[in-house]
Amino acid sequence: MKERQIIVHDRMQKGYCYVLTKPAGRCFHPDFKPELTPRQMLALGVFGGKYMTDCRKEFPASWFVRARLSPARHDPALNFFGVSASLPLSHWVEKDWIYHEDPRGWFQWYCRYYIGRRTADDERQIKRWKAIRRHIAQLRKHCRPGDLGCRRVQRQALLQWAYDSRKL
Repeated sequence: MKERQIIVHDRMQKGYCYVLTKPAGRCFHPDFKPELTPRQMLALGVFGGKYMTDCRKEFPASWFVRARLSPARHDPALNFFGVSASLPLSHWVEKDWIYHEDPRGWFQWYCRYYIGRRTADDERQIKRWKAIRRHIAQLRKHCRPGDLGCRRVQRQALLQWAYDSRKL
C-alpha cells in the first residue's frame, strides 16, 4: 500500500497532518474487533448527529450518504435509540481522556484508525474500547434478548463505541 498524507483543516484542527499506513478497514490490532464501521455508526445515528459536521472532507464521502447529522446542534432524536448517551467534550478534557491528535475523542480516533492511520495512542484507545464491554454484561443481565427499549442509554453508548447493541 502506498502511504498517503492527510492534512486536516476544520474547526478543531488547523494544519494537523497524518499519514495513512494501512489499508482502510483492515490490519487492525488483534484485540480490536469493532462490530460497526464508522459509516454504519453515522447511518444509525450517534452523538446526536453533531459529531462529524465540519470534518467531512477528511473521510470517505460514502460515510455521509446516509449519515444522520445535525450541523446546528446536538439532537438526541437523531440517535438510533433516541436518547443522549454523551458527556460534553469538556468532561472528557477534564478527565484527561483526550489525546492531542484527536481533540474530538474516541470516535475521531476510530475514524482515523479505520482509514489507516496508526499512532502511539492506539493501545490506550483500544484498551478504553475493550473496557466499555462492561455495559454488554449489564444489558444481558437486566434485559430480555431483543428488547431494544431496555436500557436505551447504555445501548446508545455501546453503539457510540462500535458495539452493535441491537443484537443483544
